[in-house]
Amino acid sequence: MTNRVVITGLGVISPVGIGKDVFWQNLIEGKSGIGPVTRFDVQDMPTKIAGEVNDFEPGMYMDKKEARRMDRFSQFALAAAKMAVSDAELNLESEERQRIGVVLGCGIGGVITFEEQKEVLMKRGPGRVSPFFVPMLISNMGAGQISISLGLQGPSNTVVTACASSTNAVGEAFRLLQRGDVDVVLAGGTEAPLTPLAFAGFCSMKAMSTSNDEPTRASRPFDRERDGFIMGEGSGVLVLETLDHALARNAHIYAEVAGYGSTCDAHHITAPSPGGAGAARAMEIAIKDAGMVPADISYINAHGTSTDANDATETAAIKKIFGPAARNVAISSTKSMTGHLMGASGAIELIACAKAIEENVVPPTINLENPDPECDLDYVPNEARRMSVKAAMSNSLGFGGHNATVVLKKYV
Repeated sequence: MTNRVVITGLGVISPVGIGKDVFWQNLIEGKSGIGPVTRFDVQDMPTKIAGEVNDFEPGMYMDKKEARRMDRFSQFALAAAKMAVSDAELNLESEERQRIGVVLGCGIGGVITFEEQKEVLMKRGPGRVSPFFVPMLISNMGAGQISISLGLQGPSNTVVTACASSTNAVGEAFRLLQRGDVDVVLAGGTEAPLTPLAFAGFCSMKAMSTSNDEPTRASRPFDRERDGFIMGEGSGVLVLETLDHALARNAHIYAEVAGYGSTCDAHHITAPSPGGAGAARAMEIAIKDAGMVPADISYINAHGTSTDANDATETAAIKKIFGPAARNVAISSTKSMTGHLMGASGAIELIACAKAIEENVVPPTINLENPDPECDLDYVPNEARRMSVKAAMSNSLGFGGHNATVVLKKYV
């Protein structure tokens, strides 16, 4: 017998707001968090817009001295984790902390620190490189800082599967809890990739939108006028618990984690496999793991990056698995509002799924004005939809061919 697993706490830092309530309200109102890059000079770059988090003050969530010893991605992670624990009303003083774990996804790690310290090395010499360079840089330190700060002594792991990282992280946390290895896991993802070097790298790939004159309309998933994704930053952390643990402390339950699937295309370093075969298998595995059939899914939060290859391929994958039911499922890409938070994207999108189940409202895909003929499903264009959401599914697809899907359902 395996444990049932539920979601009891949500913490969000995103370009559309900090905190689950502001984040959710802005999503259902269709507000975009995309604007001009302010963090560094983009004059010579073809893309000049991003999803920045402009109102984040680390000192509100942690000691200022400690914050200076963390890269921004770790600051985001710790802040979102503390929000999630508070939202779950989880009293850590009364918990067995050896049975609380952390599983975080992060695709890039401390690239801000990397760039800053390279400049120090070149201009001032090796003796001036920070002794905190390595522990600020490494991708596992978001999870490590959460565990250290909150005194959590269970498994503390980091999943690095590019843009699938945090969906894989939630899935692996789900497995830990199902097996009974732990009672609680803080799971999700974090990313702070907005630096000149990372930005220039994606520009060179010609993967990002150059619709600089209309930032809020630049992310256009499933639209025939789409011209690339928008980089974003932030973090999402969910408190996952065994159902027994949640009931014993009378916790509020947002949704139940029902299924998880993970595959690899084994095809190309950046391009998805033709027809979305790998993504389709991840969906199929997750739905079967949940004990469901495709027609049971009310809503899909699509990977929906607003790139040529992804949107058409993901649509084909959904059709492959859902068959005729593909026409009946509501699908949206919240990346149309948040941009693409890389390794953190799956976590905030699962939070959107949990809220959709709780509120029976599906957030829209904004900027969908001229549908691509290859993308001919119901993408909830431009306005949120009130509807019964009994089960929701989130897809994340990453460079390297990584595919991950998590299914949530209404707790009954």
